Amino acid sequence: MLSLKHIALDLPNGAELIRDISLDIPDDRLVVVTGPNGGGKTTLAKLIAGLRQPTAGSISFDGQDITGLDITSRARMGIAYAFQQPVHFKGLRTRDILELAAGKPLKEQELCAYLAKVGLCANEYVDRELNASLSGGEMKRIEIASVLARGAKLSIFDEPEAGIDLWSFSRLVETFQDLRNSGNGGLMIISHQERILSIADEIVVIANGRVRSHGPKEEILPTLLTDERTARCPLGKEDARV
Repeated sequence: MLSLKHIALDLPNGAELIRDISLDIPDDRLVVVTGPNGGGKTTLAKLIAGLRQPTAGSISFDGQDITGLDITSRARMGIAYAFQQPVHFKGLRTRDILELAAGKPLKEQELCAYLAKVGLCANEYVDRELNASLSGGEMKRIEIASVLARGAKLSIFDEPEAGIDLWSFSRLVETFQDLRNSGNGGLMIISHQERILSIADEIVVIANGRVRSHGPKEEILPTLLTDERTARCPLGKEDARV
């Protein structure tokens, strides 16, 4: 289990990005974090992954205090993070990044399976170099595939729908459902998409750097769909780009 206790993050100028958040992410659950833009969702994910350090509070994972650990140490413990804007890796192929993530050589059928889960044809992409010739959406899908290859205890996806076409998005939702049902690790997804919210076990609403609400999907989702205040927190509908 991931446990956050009174986490805060202040900027040098005194601005508060995260304000006293306490949150538990159970094992083998799909937790979706949503809320208005600029509310602190991505900042919270980066604090969990180790990309940023809190100015107050503590973070524990599997009973161990990881507050002071960097992203590499947390990755070794089983926390995987997919960036909102993927990084290009000059000189590496798709095959290389998937095998690095898995920590071992992968058979062709294994490579194909990971790429198929994110809507990519292995024949076209497995030996493609990860450079500027790939679109942002293609890079996003390859990075998500690498997180899947990790087999992490906790996988964090920051707006995985960004730049992904409708067909691939539908396949990705199915993949998240399969991962949750497999019981092989927890999932934390930052998203505004109603289809992703609808498959959650729990929903956390973050606004103004605080947890506005947190509970089972059956309790939280109806309030998001009907509360007029969600005009500040729109739930995206799938379009041609999603």
